[in-house]
Amino acid sequence: MEDWHWPPRYDPAYHPDAGQEHWFPQRETMDPELRDHHLLARIQEVMAYAWENAPFYRAKWSAVGLEPGDVRTLEDFAEVPVVTKDELRQDQAAHEPFGSYLCVRPEEVRHINGTSGTTGRPTAFGISQPDWEAIANAHARVMWAMGIRPSDTVLIGSPLALYWGSWGAYIGAERLGATVFPFGAGVAGQTLRTIRWMQQMRVTVFYGTPSYALRLAEVARENDIDPRSLGLRKLFFSGEPGASVPTIRDRIVDAFDAQVYDSGSMAEVSPWMALGSAHDAPGMFCWQDLVYTQVCDPQDHRPVPYGSEGTPVYTTLERLSQPMIRLLSNDLTRWEAPDPARGRTYPFLPKGIYGRIDDMFVVRGENIYPSAIDDVVMKAPGYGGEHRIVISREGAMDELVVQVEFDRATCATPVEEWRSAVEADLRSVLGVGALVAPTSPGTFERTDFKARRVIDDRKLLDGLRQPGGTP
Repeated sequence: MEDWHWPPRYDPAYHPDAGQEHWFPQRETMDPELRDHHLLARIQEVMAYAWENAPFYRAKWSAVGLEPGDVRTLEDFAEVPVVTKDELRQDQAAHEPFGSYLCVRPEEVRHINGTSGTTGRPTAFGISQPDWEAIANAHARVMWAMGIRPSDTVLIGSPLALYWGSWGAYIGAERLGATVFPFGAGVAGQTLRTIRWMQQMRVTVFYGTPSYALRLAEVARENDIDPRSLGLRKLFFSGEPGASVPTIRDRIVDAFDAQVYDSGSMAEVSPWMALGSAHDAPGMFCWQDLVYTQVCDPQDHRPVPYGSEGTPVYTTLERLSQPMIRLLSNDLTRWEAPDPARGRTYPFLPKGIYGRIDDMFVVRGENIYPSAIDDVVMKAPGYGGEHRIVISREGAMDELVVQVEFDRATCATPVEEWRSAVEADLRSVLGVGALVAPTSPGTFERTDFKARRVIDDRKLLDGLRQPGGTP
């Protein structure tokens, strides 16, 4: 069923033929200009709906003299002011519990998810039953494009709590018709139990974060289990950069001898898998008929040309409960024009989402993203499994220190020579020098979820400058 309806309607009994490449062939391969025609009509419907039902949007647009009828082209839509996460938090604080951008009656909310609130007031996601079903259908489409089929058993290897990623993958796999194993993550000692259950249940597909997949492989080897023997044929990821970062991706492929797929945008714009792979290769499509994605200049929030870098701005096209209209992500990506040779005619992000503008730090005038450092150190021979990125200061000068676990058992290069080589690679990529501090394998805590590698320790550099400061 490929008709475009508002509100969205899907036949719950529909499944593509087993050998069919596309869930909705017409929508996924249509001429991009024709799709833009449909997208404009849908955007106009979504804006009219939000104007009628959400005081938040009515007040925001009225403040700049804008009404939905003023948007007659996609170029007009690019002038609609963006929404920020801070605005959403402030609005929910003033209009508890779901904010004045809730477009359904509170009693229609059937599911509550949200942010953890570790960096401020948590944001609640109120999801109606029609939205739940639309998100499940959308994720099933993208997972079908990844080659996941009803014959698969999909293990959800991320926390089954507020985190939307777990539930979105769960209901997508369920709608697709696969067997779903909601194992979760984050409990002490759970990783080895995950591996044992994967063996017992013959799991074929894993969902989680790239960091946790690498942790699974490490724990398996520690217990004399070859990760390849687990029988996974596909792994798909969200939550952090990695699945489109060549070094991280290659480590996962080598560990499991399986295909790797990237996905993920923002929980606020679910279906978050509207950025998702359809090939066993780096990069993600922008599934524009699910969530309209514009890659924009971080300053003026207008779309940048194809081939350029910017921050995604998202507009949900199927959400009734809390529609997001031009939500600013502050993530970083580069997009390319639709190319029918890729098998789908959506814009493409060849490196996926590879960083956050918020995570960028400046060292001696150079903009540095953690993922660039990850890519260098993880491909170094003898990389021991983890590292930390430390920003220090000596006098008025910022210094960059990268603590890297060095496994002498897998690298015959003397440690000083190894350190110099990694420092040279970092300088070539980053444009500034970085001091590499080798440490023993197992120095750093492993994660069952998202990696957090950037720290600030002003005293570390002084210790490294002292005699004996290098392991």
